[in-house]
Amino acid sequence: MIEVRDVRKNFGTQEVLRGVSLRIETGEAVVIIGRSGGGKSILLKHLIGLLQPDVGEVLVDGRDLAHLSERELLKVRRKFGMLFQGAALFDSQTVYENVSFVLRREGRHTKGEIDKLVAEALSMVELSGIEQKKPAELSGGMRKRVGLARAIVYRPEILLYDEPTTGLDPVAGDRIDKLIRRVWDNLNVTSIAVTHDMKSARTISNRILMLHEGRIYAEGPTASLLASTDPVVYNFVNGISLDATGHA
Repeated sequence: MIEVRDVRKNFGTQEVLRGVSLRIETGEAVVIIGRSGGGKSILLKHLIGLLQPDVGEVLVDGRDLAHLSERELLKVRRKFGMLFQGAALFDSQTVYENVSFVLRREGRHTKGEIDKLVAEALSMVELSGIEQKKPAELSGGMRKRVGLARAIVYRPEILLYDEPTTGLDPVAGDRIDKLIRRVWDNLNVTSIAVTHDMKSARTISNRILMLHEGRIYAEGPTASLLASTDPVVYNFVNGISLDATGHA
């Protein structure tokens, strides 16, 4: 479904992506791990065409995003739903207005159909009955779940998650992880998340890719990668920092 070929991206003199190549098949649940500031979110934005590579290709269903017109790119983006790191809700709008935003903008559905789809999406994230609340009335975990409802309401084929548990307490984070897994199970979507939360990575993925120094350093089934004895992978997964001499 998604293929990245030798993608490189610089911001000024800073090299962020230094030749990233990967494949993600339809229906997979993939997590991309790596250190903060290492380019995970930048890579995610390339997958949806929000950023274009300086060098390399990003293909979705065999189509290179860099060669699409704006109209064609919008059609490809319709395949994606995204849960942003901070949920990115509109503070002035109700939960109903936030979740239904894309549906109302597209104008393809009646009011009754939109009401039904919003109710189904909120039920899936265990937030039925809060349609008229504003984001300010919700906890951080609830705002994330509203963001997830907005991402799934139009039944996308691919769901992207940018640090889905960041800023949440362990209980709220665990709930989000379980909801992400449930959405993947129930909707048969392709799931791609970036995170440095190893507990989350274990719960929501079938396969893990590790981004290190601007490239995919390691990849494999979740259990085997998290059990890797490779020093770079092992130290990251187990949260071990090294001093200037390379010692823990």
